[in-house]
Amino acid sequence: MKKIVILGGGESGVGAAILAKTKGHPAFLSDSGTLKAAYREKLERNNIPYEENNHDQQRIFSADLIVKSPGIPDNVPLIKALMEAGIPIISEIEFAGKHTNAVIIGITGSNGKTTTANLTYHLLKTGGLDVGLGGNIGRSFAEMVAVAPHEYYVLELSSFQLDGIEYFQPDVSILLNITPDHLDRYDYKMENYIASKFRIIKNQQAEDIFIYNEEDKNITHFLKGKELLPVLIKVTMNSADDTKINTGEEHHFDLKKTSLKGLHNRFNAECAIHAALSQGVNKEDIQRGLETFKNSPHRLEVIATIDGITYINDSKATNVDSVYYALLATEGPIVLIIGGVDKGNDYGAIISLVKEKVKGIVCLGIDNEKIKVTFSMMVEKVVEADSMEMAIMESRKMAQSGDQILLSPACASFDLFKNYVDRGEQFTEIVRGSA
Repeated sequence: MKKIVILGGGESGVGAAILAKTKGHPAFLSDSGTLKAAYREKLERNNIPYEENNHDQQRIFSADLIVKSPGIPDNVPLIKALMEAGIPIISEIEFAGKHTNAVIIGITGSNGKTTTANLTYHLLKTGGLDVGLGGNIGRSFAEMVAVAPHEYYVLELSSFQLDGIEYFQPDVSILLNITPDHLDRYDYKMENYIASKFRIIKNQQAEDIFIYNEEDKNITHFLKGKELLPVLIKVTMNSADDTKINTGEEHHFDLKKTSLKGLHNRFNAECAIHAALSQGVNKEDIQRGLETFKNSPHRLEVIATIDGITYINDSKATNVDSVYYALLATEGPIVLIIGGVDKGNDYGAIISLVKEKVKGIVCLGIDNEKIKVTFSMMVEKVVEADSMEMAIMESRKMAQSGDQILLSPACASFDLFKNYVDRGEQFTEIVRGSA
C-alpha cells in the first residue's frame, strides 16, 4: 500500500487522513501550525499519527503520495522541494474522487458558490435523493466518502482545490462567473486564475454536463474556439423579472416566496435548478425546495432594523464582484463598511453604484489607502475604523432612518479577524446587542 502524507490539518487534511486510513494506506498528517483540538481528537480516535508545529522532512519525503490541503500554495519551499523530488502531490478532492462512484455535482466561480451549492443540495434532498454537501463548505468530501458515503455529492470547489486535480471528473459542473480574486495566489495574472477555474471541466466527457454563465466575458473568451465534450447548458444573468425562471419544457419556477433576492440569486437558482433537473428531480419538488431554502449566514443577511436603519451582514463578500451584486440588490441610501486584506482589487466595477447609492464609507482594515483614494471624492464622508465596534459606531453617525448599513468588505478578513465568519459574527453580535 502507498505511504500517504497529508499536509495541513484542517477539515480537508483530516478528512483525507481518515480516508487514507480507511483504505488501508499508512497515513501521516503534518501541519506547521497548531491543530484545533477537535481535529487532534479525531486523528487520535482513528489512530492516525500526526505532528503539529513542525514538518518532519525525512518522514514527509518518504511518502509515495502527498495530499496537500488547499490553503498551502505551490510556491512554498516544502512543496517546491517535493515537486523536484518527483513525489506526486494531489488535492483532497482528487484523492476522494478516486474512491467513489457517486454522482458528483461540482460548483465553482468567483462568487455565488456557497449559495448555489447549498441550494443544489437542498433541491436534491427535497427530491428524495441521498446527497452529501462538502468541498469548500461543510464536511470534508474525503471524510464523507470514508465514513458516510452518499449516492450524490454536491461540492463547492475553490480554485485552490481545483489546482490539485488530475483525473477528478464531476458528472455535472457549474461555472458561475470569473472575476478577479485571489490574484496574489496566481502571480497577479488573471489568465492563471481563469485557467484554474476551468480545471473543473478538465476531465468531463460526452455523458457529462457543463452549466455556465454565457454572459461572463472571461468565460466566453476562454471558451472561444474550443470544442467541449460535455453537454452545454448556458444560463444568462439578464432577466426582466428576477422572480421568474423558465428552463424550458414547461418548467416554470417562481421565486416570489423564496429568500432568493436579486438578479444574481435568480441566476444562482437557475443553475441549481438545471442541476436538479438533470438528476431527475421533478419540478414540484424543485419549487417546494426553492420555497423552503434558507441561505447561509453572512450573505446579504438582514440582521435588524433599529431606529429605522437596516443592518445587513454580507461579510462573505470578499471580492469586488460580490460587493457589486450586494449594492445592486440593496436599496439606498447606504452606508458601506468595506475593507480588509486587499487581494489586488480593482474597485472600478462598483464606482457607478457607489455614486448612485452610497452616502458614506467606513474603511475597516489596517491599510485603507486604495479605498480612500478611489471613493473619497464621490461620497459625502469616508472614515476609518480599526475594529468592528468602531465601524458600526461610525456608520451610525452617518445613517438616518430609512438608510441601510451594509457590511460588504470586498476584501479578505485576516488583518483584524480570524476569517469572514468571525467578521460577520462580530457585526451581528454588536448590532443585536444594541437593539
